Amino acid sequence: MLAGPVNRLAAGHYTIDSVPADVARHADVPDTLPVGSPGKVGVLELAFERRGGRTELTGHFQKAPLQIMRPHYYDPARPDLPYVMVMSTGGGVLQGDRHRLDVACGAGASVHVTTQAATKLYRMEQDYATQLVTLTAGPDGYLEYLPDPVIPFAGSRFYQRTLVSAGPGATVILGETVLAGRLARGERHAYTAYCTDLDVRDAGGRLLFADPLRLVPERAPVTGPAMFGEHGVLSTLYVITSAVPADELAGALHEVAAGSGLPGGASTLPNGAGAWVRLLGPESPPVLAALERLWDLARRAVIGQPAPDRRKP
Repeated sequence: MLAGPVNRLAAGHYTIDSVPADVARHADVPDTLPVGSPGKVGVLELAFERRGGRTELTGHFQKAPLQIMRPHYYDPARPDLPYVMVMSTGGGVLQGDRHRLDVACGAGASVHVTTQAATKLYRMEQDYATQLVTLTAGPDGYLEYLPDPVIPFAGSRFYQRTLVSAGPGATVILGETVLAGRLARGERHAYTAYCTDLDVRDAGGRLLFADPLRLVPERAPVTGPAMFGEHGVLSTLYVITSAVPADELAGALHEVAAGSGLPGGASTLPNGAGAWVRLLGPESPPVLAALERLWDLARRAVIGQPAPDRRKP
């Protein structure tokens, strides 16, 4: 499942080409540990395959600060489906950090991947940080990637590129949540740049849709009606699937979103790729609660089973 022999610690493996100018212009050699130093490059590769009636971890490479413990099988409705928690020994993302996470879900396999806690982006006075995420679901695979929120601290500069490949009959449920800052401290949009790109393709490499996000407060306001507004949390759930008619799924997601009382909406994805929903809220608890309900709905629609209570510290 994992790629053939490759130098995972070579700069070309974890470096993202074509970083947006709003982030790349801050490139510098930090006074602290430079890019590529021990602890500055986190690499995690996970491969899952269907074996003996359940999905098992069949490929695993990790380099601190990214790591996992063993998968858990605690879902009574889906005892065959492993739950994997990604952890960071660094406690947050610092200037000069370069992270890469690869998750491959084989034909007919099913897996849920999340994070142990929110991702904190610390102040960056020199350089920036990046993360490359690749999610691959083989034919009839079922992959859930629902990380905890990202919290960009004042002065942080960050770029994430997420690449998704969905095979025939595969489903990928992907969640992304970002806060305006450290809300409890009254910090809002004090980061320098928070930029992301999501590219979703079929197994043949055809682009199904892309969703870029550029939050650069010093260049353009991010509090307008098409952005954060006066809210503190922005959350998106993508349900990439052909198992359910897209318009039917979008309608069901819209009903749950509307019932949450939060601003937001749902619609179909381009090229019949599925449906998505985006929510805004004042703080994390109500938004994350609504996101859990949306995940539960998507699960019931696609695999006919409810979402379990995810066990986190």
